[in-house]
Amino acid sequence: AMSQYLVLTAMGSDRTGCVSELTKLASECGCNIFDSRMAIFGQEFTFIMLLNGDNRAINKIEVRLPMVAHKLELITMMKRTSGHKSYDLVEHYQADYTGTDQPGILKAMTAFFATRKIDISSLRSDINPQTKNMSASISIAVTQKISINEIENDFLQLCEQFGVQGCIKEAPHNFI
Repeated sequence: AMSQYLVLTAMGSDRTGCVSELTKLASECGCNIFDSRMAIFGQEFTFIMLLNGDNRAINKIEVRLPMVAHKLELITMMKRTSGHKSYDLVEHYQADYTGTDQPGILKAMTAFFATRKIDISSLRSDINPQTKNMSASISIAVTQKISINEIENDFLQLCEQFGVQGCIKEAPHNFI
């Protein structure tokens, strides 16, 4: 049978109970957890899973999730997707910047890569509320047609405009 993929996002307050209940639900329905991420924002946690399984398994979790979510007081979302295409000729880099937070900086940074058709595979940013000091890491995937030196020069110019320190470095190889 064809393998189907489902992205499942859950948000709630009780993280320990919820993560184990959701992983239990996935295995009861016959789904594999292909990939997952978790993050805490304020008092809420978010849990994102990429599940795969045959059509029956994916149908089953789609039907059962709403009841489980209701019981756990979770907000959930599901979307079917296709398997991740892996391109051979891709190099992974990490663009980092640190400095004083300013309105619009994150928007400018993500737009910088989007306009160059560069995929952002993950984005992490932290702000210290006391010092307003901010640091961010953007993981990018670059096809070999694109010159990373050119990108880096433009990126550093953008950092200069915002008065932050920036750099682009090669990402470690165990990168997903």
